[in-house]
Amino acid sequence: KVPALILSFFQHALNSGIRRYHVAPVLCQRAKVAMSHFEPNEHINYEKLEKNINIVRKRLDRPLTLSEKIVYGHLDDPAKQEIERGKTYLRLRPDRVAMQDATAQMAMLQFISSGLPKVAVPSTIHCDHLIEAQSGGEKDLRRAKDINQEVYNFLATAGAKYGVGFWKPGSGIIHQIILENYSYPGVMLIGTDSHTPNGGGLGGICIGVGGADAVDVMAGIPWELKCPKVIGVKLTGKLSGWSSPKDVILKVAGILTVKGGTGAIIEYHGPGVDSISCTGMATICNMGAEIGATTSIFPYNARMKKYLGKTGRADIAALADEFQQHLVPDAGCQYDQVIEINLSELKPHINGPFTPDLAHPVSDIGAVAEKEGWPVDIRVGLIGSCTNSSYEDMGRSAAVAKQALAHGLKCKSKFTITPGSEQIRATIERDGYAQILRDVGGLVLANACGPCIGQWDRKDIKKGEKNTIVTSYNRNFTGRNDANPETHAFVTSPEIVTALSIAGTLKFNPETDYLTGADGKKFKLEAPDADELPKLEFDPGQDTYQYPPKDGSGQHVDVSPTSQRLQLLEPFDKWDGKDLEDMLILIKVKGKCTTDHISAAGPWLKFRGHLDNISNNLLIGAINIENGKANSVRNALTQEFGPVPDTARYYKKMGVKWAVIGDENYGEGSSREHAALEPRHLGGRVIITKSFARIHETNLKKQGLLPLTFADPADYNKIHPVDKLSIVGLADFAPGKPLKCVIKHPNGSQETIMLNHTFNESQIEWFQAGSALNRMKELQQKSS
Repeated sequence: KVPALILSFFQHALNSGIRRYHVAPVLCQRAKVAMSHFEPNEHINYEKLEKNINIVRKRLDRPLTLSEKIVYGHLDDPAKQEIERGKTYLRLRPDRVAMQDATAQMAMLQFISSGLPKVAVPSTIHCDHLIEAQSGGEKDLRRAKDINQEVYNFLATAGAKYGVGFWKPGSGIIHQIILENYSYPGVMLIGTDSHTPNGGGLGGICIGVGGADAVDVMAGIPWELKCPKVIGVKLTGKLSGWSSPKDVILKVAGILTVKGGTGAIIEYHGPGVDSISCTGMATICNMGAEIGATTSIFPYNARMKKYLGKTGRADIAALADEFQQHLVPDAGCQYDQVIEINLSELKPHINGPFTPDLAHPVSDIGAVAEKEGWPVDIRVGLIGSCTNSSYEDMGRSAAVAKQALAHGLKCKSKFTITPGSEQIRATIERDGYAQILRDVGGLVLANACGPCIGQWDRKDIKKGEKNTIVTSYNRNFTGRNDANPETHAFVTSPEIVTALSIAGTLKFNPETDYLTGADGKKFKLEAPDADELPKLEFDPGQDTYQYPPKDGSGQHVDVSPTSQRLQLLEPFDKWDGKDLEDMLILIKVKGKCTTDHISAAGPWLKFRGHLDNISNNLLIGAINIENGKANSVRNALTQEFGPVPDTARYYKKMGVKWAVIGDENYGEGSSREHAALEPRHLGGRVIITKSFARIHETNLKKQGLLPLTFADPADYNKIHPVDKLSIVGLADFAPGKPLKCVIKHPNGSQETIMLNHTFNESQIEWFQAGSALNRMKELQQKSS
């Protein structure tokens, strides 16, 4: 290895135009560091990142934030790209793509439909969403492999044919696998899951998207993203005691709310950063999805270097050291908003129920719950998930459990543990953490998403029974974990979940309250302390990765025409060039409408590869303002009330176009593009809301729908479910130009309101072609 000082000298010589030192071989050797062990021929290209950053810095003539460096460092044309935060659309060249199995099905079906022979950038599929928590890790995994054999076979063969790496079921959760193997400082990675920003814990710009966006990148097409604003979170002080990295994002969520980060990257900086472990930083970035942020990121530091070394990537850390000036923000850079948090004063938090931004100090939650009428007895505590399943998380939970066991106590609540990856599972088994958690009453589940996304065969309550659970997950929307709308779910750190599960009540504050041991003596839990990384090397566990063959052209991808789980895609119809006239309103939604409301997960996950079948869950969780009920809307043609999907299918059969009216932050939550594919498939044309979540708005555009917002949010009240709507001005559809909506009331009166949109020129072409995929195929035909 060439010492950093010598490399620095050679770099200076090269920049000065001095060639006699034969610098090129040294730089060439330095540049050839593989992105991952699994792709030895795909190298990190910091030189290109540096070149692009320098071009943009000279153009903008100002210091750059870290996120600007990495985003602009991946511009397709840094010399000419128009750059204005919050306004212009950037054309970017991400380094890689990652897909989880539930969303990979539709992404790969769209890629197959594109007609391209192989992906253009390194891509991976991760089987983590289809494993239901029922009996425990091994049994649940065997059951999942049997039930989902058709889907796993499709994904494995599609991966082999098109050059995509395949992580088999049992490998672990996509975001933990990415952190362990694929994320690195300065990478730009897009993933078909909203919690892809987890990779920001290793200094990467990792962004959640829908499958159609992933197809663009896999096809080698520049990917479009509205130039993000940058919200700076300055951290001072140092975490200690019961406070954890999770409390940072729970606090930020309380400040910014579920829509406060929309259109922005959250960039953490300041002296407090160094007191947080790499996996702790990943936790914070992961849950940034809950505030609507494009992504979140931390600057490269010694904690990341330590993690890279422990996960077998010391060569990447050494290279990052050489380019560190591009992996931290410039001095004097400006943020669009700044939040300051003193970690030394930060108290343990617990957020919920029903929304991840309802923040409470743990010390207050018991009293608040009693006042609000929330159940204080905790039925189940659940730790793990993509947000909190690191070695450190498991160690801190085990440290709490060990204290309870020493006093003869076990959990009063049911208790489950979800390892984040096979590597984490194997290592916590070896180091005794898993057994401690079992001894205190825990059930170790499979290395998968499980209850976090609704894959939970819960038996301890009946549907409709009011109850409380506490989790270390990220989301707690109504019915998300167990499909029971009366489950009050609270989100907190793994160690707080463990302490509360031992006590069995929200009224317990581990910082001040005492427990009674088996001997009748009172004792207080000490704040947990655990190693951030194992003293020994990680135990990799079982080998669960399938390399794509060098030539997959002969590989057959099987999709049966009679399958109930997989369905090849048919192109959506092209726009007819006319205004959208006399549309019926399928539903006017009241209040929060997340992607869980639009396209439920849980038992519906099995249909993620079959568009027609999964469309039977369209908007079944949304509340109809007309009657205050879910999945009950008036059919305007028959005047009968019925399920939302049935009504949409009836309109489609009768050749009637329809619209949806939504409230604030419509489409909050998951990146699942099924929430956009389903309305398009069933004849929907327009979604009009007060505001959209970023990913969902883009997904709607990709599928040829019109996501529009009220120019005056109060106009939401002018539209009634019995009205007809016409969108006027589509012949002159142009960026920044509002559209008119003519509202026709049943009494014959009319009124006109203005609607805004965020389409740019290429996105308007998606609409005109019927979808982004249709447009891609049109361009391919022209070029050939």
